[in-house]
Amino acid sequence: MGARDDHQRRADALDRQRQAETRQAAALIEAFARDAEAAGIRPEALTARTYSGSGRVRTQVSGWYLKKDRSVGVGTDGAFYVLSTPGGLRERLRGASLAPSDPPLELGRGARDGESLPLTEALRKRLEAGNGWG
Repeated sequence: MGARDDHQRRADALDRQRQAETRQAAALIEAFARDAEAAGIRPEALTARTYSGSGRVRTQVSGWYLKKDRSVGVGTDGAFYVLSTPGGLRERLRGASLAPSDPPLELGRGARDGESLPLTEALRKRLEAGNGWG
């Protein structure tokens, strides 16, 4: 067994761990969407920040923001969305088309101190805020 085999085993283990975390986070996100609807928390049309930071554009996603900075959200479809887009002329005129992303168990992992937040805490806070969010 060489170093290449060891490297591949570690990479495979990390990939399995990431996939397990994604499945766990996805289940939490889906439960949140059901709980939010059951609690009567109104979804809203989500917007996405442009990569340049020059503004926000409409998206095709209806749901709930998870962070006050509106950087991530949950769609009524039970999917997780990172709310950023190139923000070119097409997006500004017609709106941005977003694809669901794999949800993390920690929002903002690797960000500056104080900017990361466990997914469970973000979901709990959002449910507790009800329709008074933002």
